[in-house]
Amino acid sequence: MKIDKLVMATNNENKLREVRQILSPLGIEVISQKDAGADVNPDENGKTFSENAYIKAKAVYDIVKLPVIADDSGLCVDCLGGNPGVYSARYAPKGMECEKLLEELGNIPESERSAKFCCVISFIDQNGENSFLSGECHGFIGFEKRGTNGFGYDPVFMYGEKSFAEISSDEKNKISHRAKALESLYNLLNERYGN
Repeated sequence: MKIDKLVMATNNENKLREVRQILSPLGIEVISQKDAGADVNPDENGKTFSENAYIKAKAVYDIVKLPVIADDSGLCVDCLGGNPGVYSARYAPKGMECEKLLEELGNIPESERSAKFCCVISFIDQNGENSFLSGECHGFIGFEKRGTNGFGYDPVFMYGEKSFAEISSDEKNKISHRAKALESLYNLLNERYGN
């Protein structure tokens, strides 16, 4: 059965725009949780990206009973044991994420500063069945902030010669962890529902 409408468990306009852009060829209308009448802000107390994505999706699905997607993402730095991970958004005061990360890594050599952005999407269909789709983007943490695009950890996350804050949003939308997870979602919707 074709899906006409999908609720995204967010009110973040940037995320909504990205999802609408990627799913538009399928003819699916993507609306925010607010527009769907789901005024919830569940406690993201999961220990993994999957758990947090599902908590958000389920809270909205329980209200709207329509297909819902929610994502959880973050930065995992190998030499920090995968941290900040699921705590990426709460790792440092807003706007101080890069400074804290650079301070923690200190003079650790580039060869040991490998990192990846991870994203997991929880998709709950109209019957309440859940599927997880994920994406990763590998790079390393630079030694200083570079670039003015992006947000969060983008200025210190190096992808090749450039930081995520130095590449255009179009380019980032092709290689990012979220873009890869959304591509998997696109394929799933296309195959399973014939959208």
